[in-house]
Amino acid sequence: MNYRHVYHAGNFADVLKHAVLARIIVHLQKKETAFRLLDTHAGTGLYDLSSAEAQKTGEWRNGIGRILRAPLDPDNAALLVPWLAAVAAANGIDQVVPGAPFEPARLTVYPGSPMIARHMLRKVDRLTVTELHPADFTRLSTLFAGDVQVKTIELDGWLALKSFLPPKERRGAILVDPPFEQPDEFRRLADGLVDGLRRFAGGVFALWYPIKDEAETDAFHRALIETGIRKILRVELRTAQVEPGRPLTGSGLILVNPPWTLEAELGRLVPALAEWLATGRGAGGRVDWLVAE
Repeated sequence: MNYRHVYHAGNFADVLKHAVLARIIVHLQKKETAFRLLDTHAGTGLYDLSSAEAQKTGEWRNGIGRILRAPLDPDNAALLVPWLAAVAAANGIDQVVPGAPFEPARLTVYPGSPMIARHMLRKVDRLTVTELHPADFTRLSTLFAGDVQVKTIELDGWLALKSFLPPKERRGAILVDPPFEQPDEFRRLADGLVDGLRRFAGGVFALWYPIKDEAETDAFHRALIETGIRKILRVELRTAQVEPGRPLTGSGLILVNPPWTLEAELGRLVPALAEWLATGRGAGGRVDWLVAE
């Protein structure tokens, strides 16, 4: 599977990933002390939805496009505001109203995780982003040129887990969002998590993965359990039944050391996302502890 960000910007998987990332940042902001975010597979940071790549798939229409039309209830609308505010800002829109953020027709670009994180940083916080693809890194570094709060590095994301942890701030979160171009990416995710926690035991880790084959995903979960790591929250979203060899309809996040209220928030939000984003039979979501404390 090739999951380069540009082809899938704003799709259902981004909705889940970025809504959760924004909630993690909200929780980190509850303490006055500075934190650092590390985004290991950052992509270009910003995606033109009129580009040939985005137009080829048009996946954003069934992702962020649907959310902007969804009948958001007040509780879930409030949970989505931090993420939607970052999306609005990238499109030059000043204000997001809970339950009616802005018209989908005003959406021309979609911000990747680096831009969403940057939008939410306070003056004391910092962001480190790494990207190995040369063309993507050039665009990423240009996007943040001169920004003293953001460090961009052309580096393999797996090496970033070894090179930049622990952060000097001693607080923060790590997003690991690989393109799944290699057949052993699930193993690398598990190994990277073990290595990252060895260096930064108190960090909040968020690992994204596609669900293309349920047996493969189950094997990944068993491998995580066998590591002995505690406090592993599993969050998954399916827009239709997962069928090997078919277009992607499921994705998940492994969250280690999640903020203590995040489980309850996602327990409300994920079922609603599954309803709003459903494209066929078998749509649904789950939020549960793969390993508790």
